[in-house]
Parts: sequence; structure tokens; C-alpha cells
Amino acid sequence: MLPLIGRLHRNNDVVVSIFGRLLVGATDIDIIKAHRYARRVADREMPLAQTLPVLKELGEMNLGTASIDVGRLATGFEKSGGTDLRAYLEEELAEVVGTHSETYPTDVVLYGFGRIGRLLARILIKREATYGGVRLRAVVVRKNGEDDLVKRASLLRRDSVHGAFDGTITVDKDNDVIWANGTKIQVIYSNSPAEVDYTAYGINDAVVVDNTGRWRDREGLSQHLESKGVARVVLTAPGKGDLLNVVYGINHDKITDDEKIITAASCTTNGITPVLKVLNDRYGVQHGHVETVHSFTNDQNLIDNFHKGSRRGRAAGLNMVLTETGAAKAVSKALPEFEGKLTGNAIRVPTPDVSMAVLNLTLDTEVDRDEVNNFLRKVSLHSNLRQQISYIHSPEVVSTDFVGTTHAGIVDGLATIASGNHLVVYVWYDNEFGYSNQVIRIVEEVAGARPQIYPRRLESTELK
Repeated sequence: MLPLIGRLHRNNDVVVSIFGRLLVGATDIDIIKAHRYARRVADREMPLAQTLPVLKELGEMNLGTASIDVGRLATGFEKSGGTDLRAYLEEELAEVVGTHSETYPTDVVLYGFGRIGRLLARILIKREATYGGVRLRAVVVRKNGEDDLVKRASLLRRDSVHGAFDGTITVDKDNDVIWANGTKIQVIYSNSPAEVDYTAYGINDAVVVDNTGRWRDREGLSQHLESKGVARVVLTAPGKGDLLNVVYGINHDKITDDEKIITAASCTTNGITPVLKVLNDRYGVQHGHVETVHSFTNDQNLIDNFHKGSRRGRAAGLNMVLTETGAAKAVSKALPEFEGKLTGNAIRVPTPDVSMAVLNLTLDTEVDRDEVNNFLRKVSLHSNLRQQISYIHSPEVVSTDFVGTTHAGIVDGLATIASGNHLVVYVWYDNEFGYSNQVIRIVEEVAGARPQIYPRRLESTELK
């Protein structure tokens, strides 16, 4: 299976998965574990002998760029009762047979290189190797001393929360370049987003990802568009005014060529909006309250000191800090049907990453706990929101178990409470890495580089 997967990737730009678990770059153990994962789908372990014939047939087909779930293809063929696997696959993959063509990656620039910026860099480097649709070309920062380049490379190489960078990093001081797994990252020193000539570095029609949070309105972010070589701007924070706030998977279809500035909302909004959508579609939400238990962030003080925000001046590592959050109200920017239905607050706690949102909802109909959990489990496995929503049902999980998750949010099934038409759902989310993956999905959407996934995933309303 390993050489078959490798050839499909090299020759056809086909990425293979088993029920969403990517197998590109996988080991033999990874493949076996992915097949065991099928128990969540079909209540039984998927035999390797069931997917091997699918992989062999895919290797003989003239496929174009795609992300193909061989687990779903194998089970679909079994359920169809058919005897001609090749004919079944040609019908399921008709859109990508004979469509292979050369693709040209879109340039991406990171404006700012803090917590989110460095995680975006890690993801972009890995995505370029896997899909080739977008490529990280440069990072723009303010220079902080003679050792600035070395220190920034070191922070990319090692992370106290997310561990070591998977690969090699070297520094070219003479040319202000960081090399990461063969990717050339030009470090550009500038104090203004409007004064960088990206074309001087061979960068054209770039998507600039502003992760500084300094500008959140159209006027401020439009400064990026004044620089040569910039085509679009993505903000890693909630936008103000008339900017399009996007939660990928929910309203990314609203992105048009005319939208030059797009915002990726907040980590909490991304964590809760997909879950709220599917619950509202199925049961109807009258109103609710969202309480987030959120890891501390850089804008808080390590020890007690003056802070312009209420309570945030108190020591972040010693206190639970009650504060406000706009995430509940921001849901309506992606889902207008929630306008005026949600309230919210936040409690900052002394952990460096992974947060939790408690959704306390009043529904249109009475619900059963097991039925709700079963529905959310199916959403996480079969729906077109499976990259946004995950589900877990384990008595021992705690926050550190979700460090590094690529999902926007993970429903904790054991914590679900249902009483009449009252429902409480607990959603974990990696407010750094999970959110960063949502940002990258928007960047790829803007660049026209999102991989097409086959077989087609279902709408949550189609699940029984």
C-alpha cells in the first residue's frame, strides 16, 4: 500500500485518506491505525484487504488532483453489492478522471510572526509538500535587534506547546532568509504594510495573512493592498464594519473575487459556529448562552500590573479571569439566523492552549442525549463539516489531549446534558492550531487551491 499511495501522490497529485485520516507520508503503523479508526464508522475494523484493491485500481486510472477517501469508496462499493470495482470507481470519480494538469501555487505572505503566524508557517510548509496549491514566500516583521532573524528561526524550530518543527531549519543571515524543509522564507523588515515591494522578491498576486491584530477595519487593512504584489488580504481576527467574517465550512461560499479583504473571525467563533449550525438545522435553537473557558493569551499580564482591559491586569498564570467575549454575537455574522439569540462570557484560565465552550441551549423540540450524541458523531464522520467538527466519547480526556487538533471544535459526548428542550453541549478547541487550520482553509479557498474531496460528503441535514 505504501508505494501505491506514494505513486498516486507523485504522479497524479492525489491525496489518499481513510475516513479523513491522511495517508500521505504515513508509516505502515499509521495505515493500520487508520483502518482501526473505521470502527467509529462501521462498528468494525476495516480489513486492509478491503482497501488494497481500491488503491490498485486508482493507480491504473488517469486521475487528476483530488483528495480521495478510499475508506468511503471501499465501504460504498461493498454496500452497492456490485461486482465490477473499476466501473464503480469510474462512476464515483468521473469528475477527476483524465483531468490531471499542471498547477501553479499561489504566493502567501505572513504579516506578523507571533503565535498564530508561526503555526500558519508550519501548516503552509506541510501543505505545500502535500498539495502544492499555496506556498509560503515571505514573513514581514519589525526588526528587533541584530539577532532578530536567528531568534525568529529558533521560535519556529521549537515551541513549548506544539513541540519541535518536523524537519530542518537553517538561517541565511546575509539574505535575511529562513530555510524550512527546503522552503525559502524571505524575512522582510518593515514598519508599514503599505510600503513593501513584494515584486522585488519575485512575489506576485500574493495573499497577505495579517496576524498582528493591529488593524481590523477596511481602512487599516487596505494598506496591504497598496504594496506591490498583493492581491488579497486575510485577517486572523474578527473584522469590524462591513468586512466579510468567514468561518470556513459555514459561509466560505460568500467569498467572491470582489472581496479583497476577508477576516477569519475568532478561534471561539470558529469552534462553536459549526456545532451551533448543525444543532439549529436539526432541532432549532430558540436562544442560548455560550461560556468559554479559554487559555490565557499574550495580551494578559504574567504578574499583576496595569492593563487597559478590566481584570486582565491580574496574573494570568495564577488566576481565573472573568472577561467578555464577542464570539457569541459574532456567530450571527456567519449564521444570520442566530442574530439576537446568543449571549456569552469568557473565563481565562492558567493553561497555555486548548479551550472549551459550553453551549447552553433552549431548543424548539425535546431531545434525547444519546440521539444528539449519535447525530453529532455522524456529522463528525460523514458530513461536509467533518474537518470542522470532531467527536469524542472517552472518560479520561483532558485539555492537553487536544493540542494539535486540526478541527475547529471537538464535541465531548460524555459531557452532553439533555432535559426536555434544554441541551448543554461541551466543545473543546485548540485555540491556536485548530484555528490556524481554519485560517489556512480560507487562504486556500481565496487562492482557488482547496483540494476536491471524493466521494462527496453529505450535508448534515441528509444524515439519518
